[in-house]
Amino acid sequence: MSLKIIRSIAELQKLISEYNKQQLIGLVPTMGNLHQGHIDLVDCAHEKADVVIASIFVNPMQFGAGEDLDNYPRTFDADIKKLTAAGADILFAPEESEIYDEDISSSTQVIVPKLTSLWCGASRPGHFDGVTTIVTKLFNLVQPDIAVFGQKDFQQLTIIRKMVSDLNIQVEIVGVSTRREADGLAMSSRNGYLSSAERKIAPKLHQQLLLIEKQIKADMPPVFNDIEEKAKSALNSAGFTADYLGICRQSDLMPAEAGDRKLVVLAAAFLGNTRIIDNLTIELED
Repeated sequence: MSLKIIRSIAELQKLISEYNKQQLIGLVPTMGNLHQGHIDLVDCAHEKADVVIASIFVNPMQFGAGEDLDNYPRTFDADIKKLTAAGADILFAPEESEIYDEDISSSTQVIVPKLTSLWCGASRPGHFDGVTTIVTKLFNLVQPDIAVFGQKDFQQLTIIRKMVSDLNIQVEIVGVSTRREADGLAMSSRNGYLSSAERKIAPKLHQQLLLIEKQIKADMPPVFNDIEEKAKSALNSAGFTADYLGICRQSDLMPAEAGDRKLVVLAAAFLGNTRIIDNLTIELED
């Protein structure tokens, strides 16, 4: 089956209505500039669904003032080749006018409180409101049984799961492990912004997360604040400008306490003008 490229909502909904209810639909939402991490999501969707729909939409609502909306890499032709090779069935790639009114600021938004104010939400106010709004719109348009997201943005995945639970949306959310380069750097569309010198430094973020895991397991009970401060200092010394680094509970992303056993280390740091995020989940024995 060849890849069908759909631009309009009307065409998408007509096609969705033609699918037999016996078929499971899997959705992979993306902003394009696809790499192997995205293809892992498509592969996962294939394992769990009969029909795989990928979307490409650079969502203006999730970009704040001064962020890189205009410069965000758009590689549509290359993306089509990758999705075709991966066996995706449909690509939904709407124009902005199909998704939002001319005045985006007047559009209805879907907001998940509290979780969206933490970490990346504190650094990028309104970002996750844009994410949850576009994901809800895609869920309504595509009506998927399964939606697949990468764990590289652990906070985003947690927020989407919370939204789906709170709004009783009938879709299974599946998280896929982070795909990394050979040196450990998490694959990201924004890695292309790094200079050659910055690219050599970038893997040290993941290396620092691994050191944190080792430190936590060696220092039972760990003093989380001390570990965080030492790690941020090490990142800054390596050439990063740390945005945040927190050891949290996986369930609600609040700062971890002594008795917590399911942890996630969340980190964001700048190299030059490029902001890199990463995370590491840690399971401690009782």
